[in-house]
Amino acid sequence: MLTSKVLSLVQGQIDIFFFGLDSLKLESSDVARALEAFEQCNRRICLKYYEAQLSIEDFYHSDKYAVFLYFLSHTLYKANKPKLATKAYYLNKILHGVDLFYEICLPEVFYLTHPVGSVFGRAEYGNYLCVYQNCTIGGDTRDGEICYPTLGEGVVLCASSKVIGRCQVGDNVIFGANAFIINTDVPSNSIVVGSYPHHRILPSNHNVLKEFFGIDKDS
Repeated sequence: MLTSKVLSLVQGQIDIFFFGLDSLKLESSDVARALEAFEQCNRRICLKYYEAQLSIEDFYHSDKYAVFLYFLSHTLYKANKPKLATKAYYLNKILHGVDLFYEICLPEVFYLTHPVGSVFGRAEYGNYLCVYQNCTIGGDTRDGEICYPTLGEGVVLCASSKVIGRCQVGDNVIFGANAFIINTDVPSNSIVVGSYPHHRILPSNHNVLKEFFGIDKDS
C-alpha cells in the first residue's frame, strides 16, 4: 500500500537526520491526508511526469517530493504536531534546499521546478503557482508591520525572481529571470522584467495555465 511505503520512506529519513532527538513517530493517518492533498494537486497538472494516480516513483522525483514534504509538514502542523511538522519541514530543507515553512498556506495546485534556494514567506498564494530556483516571496517591514505579497491565479516566478512586501499581483503573471519588485502592484496578464525601481511591467499574451500547467480553460 502506498501510504505504508511512503510512511516507511519518510520516517526512515527522519530517523537518520534526527537520530536521538525524541521518540515521536509519524502516523499513517497523517501521511494519508498529505497524500490526498498531494494527489489532488498532481491531478490538476497536465504535464509530462504528472499522472492522476500516484506511485512510489513519484517520491523519488525530487521536485515532486519537495511538494509532498510541504503537504506533510502542513498536515502535521494543522494536526497540532509541531515537533513532527518541524522535522518534515527541516527534512525538506536538507534534501532540496528549499524553505517551505509548515505554517504558510500554499495553494491546492502548484509545482516546483528545481527549486534549490527558493524561500516562501507568509504571502497569500493563488492557485496554479509555479516557482523555479533561487526565488523569494518575502515580507517588508513598514511602520512596525511585516507586509507580504498577494499572488493571483497562474503566477510564475522564473529563476532568481523576487517579490517582496505589499505587492498585489494579478492573475496570469510571469516574473522573468532576476526580476525584482518591492511594494509594487502588478496587473493581470503581465510580464515583469528588471529590478526595482528600474523594473518594467509589460503586457503579456502568455497563458500560464495552458503553457505551464497544460490546462485550457477555454476548451
